[in-house]
Amino acid sequence: MTSTTPGLWVHPENDPRATGVDPVGEKETLWEYLCRYRMTLVMKCEGLDASQLARRSVPPSSLSLLGLVRHLANVEHHWFRRVLQGRADRGPFELPGYPDVDFDGALPDATCVDEAWDAWHRSVEVADDWFAGEDMNREVPYDGGTVEARDVLLHVLEEYARHMGHVDLLRECIDGRTGL
Repeated sequence: MTSTTPGLWVHPENDPRATGVDPVGEKETLWEYLCRYRMTLVMKCEGLDASQLARRSVPPSSLSLLGLVRHLANVEHHWFRRVLQGRADRGPFELPGYPDVDFDGALPDATCVDEAWDAWHRSVEVADDWFAGEDMNREVPYDGGTVEARDVLLHVLEEYARHMGHVDLLRECIDGRTGL
């Protein structure tokens, strides 16, 4: 996805995030934003090999594009499956007593990359399928209290927004590409 306009990641008329969909209502608007953030993650990782995806930002940080894919697979799983659906299954990159396995386990290996993307896509599909029929005002038990589905969606949006800044910088460090 190259652009002929300097400074742009992709030319606006070729941007797959510009769906032409005008969401109506809070739920549809928030979901559209989440889908755009997800697509940005995919776009920023396109064309990179396992070594590039696993490249760490700066020592001693374990932050990498591959680590973020793994982390966001866990985020989607935790909030949409565990919290909102009440399921107890462990996230795809979680190990008890090892809080950073999603980042620390991001190795420059094609199998590791495939596993990360497969887990992320599965987590996204489960979230999409489940949330399509969900009431934004529904409350579920969480952390000794309750949480509304709306708050969960906003938290996941916040998580993606925060990490897309990291994604931009990580990609720029790899090959100099910048932009939207």
